[in-house]
Amino acid sequence: MAWPIGESTQMAVKFKDYYEVLGVKRDATDQQIRQAYRKLARKHHPDVNPGDRVAEDRFKDINEANEVLSDPEKRKRYDQLGANWKDGAEFTPPPGWGRANVQFDDLGSIFSGGGFSDFFETLFGGARSGAQAEHRRRGVRTRSDRGQDSEAEMEITLEDAHKGGRHRITLQGTRPCLGCGGTGASSGVVCSTCRGAGYTSSPKTIDVNIPAAAREGSVIKLKQHGQPGTSGGESGDLYIKLKIKPHPIFDVSGDDITAEVPVSPSEAVLGATIEVPTLEGKAEVKIPPGAQGGQRLRLRGQGLNKRAGGRGDQYVKLKVVVPSHPTDREKQLYQELGEASHFNPRAGWLKEK
Repeated sequence: MAWPIGESTQMAVKFKDYYEVLGVKRDATDQQIRQAYRKLARKHHPDVNPGDRVAEDRFKDINEANEVLSDPEKRKRYDQLGANWKDGAEFTPPPGWGRANVQFDDLGSIFSGGGFSDFFETLFGGARSGAQAEHRRRGVRTRSDRGQDSEAEMEITLEDAHKGGRHRITLQGTRPCLGCGGTGASSGVVCSTCRGAGYTSSPKTIDVNIPAAAREGSVIKLKQHGQPGTSGGESGDLYIKLKIKPHPIFDVSGDDITAEVPVSPSEAVLGATIEVPTLEGKAEVKIPPGAQGGQRLRLRGQGLNKRAGGRGDQYVKLKVVVPSHPTDREKQLYQELGEASHFNPRAGWLKEK
């Protein structure tokens, strides 16, 4: 159907605030508009929300807003309407808008469920050039864009963070659509596989080289492992944030680690040499006579690798433990010790409080 040239077509439609649709300000830069579009398009893409009609309609609105705001001429024309229109209010285009010969089949459909809204067609249906209309009809992308950067979290052990090494991670990412080669169109029509997005969801396994001396929150950048670009554009980058699993023995404080080690009353009183775990095996620690529970002994240079070289320290925190099920002989010996000893563990305790 065509609107005859010169015939008045002042029909009321619902006004759409494209800036609000993309969540950007009216003075947003081209880059901010692209970033907002990519983020929202991936979130509401029909492949991510199968059968969700609300997400599909939202996806259409996002693409329509991007169609206008990413095109300098369309954005300029749209901005002439002013910033005081309310989203959803009745809108009648100014004189001169919509008085062009508009072939609705030229508008095509970049979505499986239909084309642009009445508001878009009222304002821009006759404004695009023949080449632009043909590109839209065929679903052809006219510009290649770099893919969006991505973020992921990877959990590693404390030993991995200390020593580094190569580890594998599997992510749910995207890849250029095989049906259309990332162009969004196949055989002259919108690609049925990716629905014009140019990419599809796909699990991806990546080998990550973790440097020695990695820390909680360290970020590793993998160039061009992010979201794929469109129409041949390069992929974005992937930023992997490291998370260190809680360790069953060691607590971490900066470059130092601490292990709480149980010792018997006799070892604490008389002193002893015991074996304690380290990041790389075991080490001997000498407990001095009269050691107290909570006392810390240092193993110099047995902590974590430092970024600038060298290592932190390991601390051994003593925990005096007593037998929970003593034998009769042990009970007898403890009783004799208690009778022979003049040691009062609570001497001065109340005064200190």
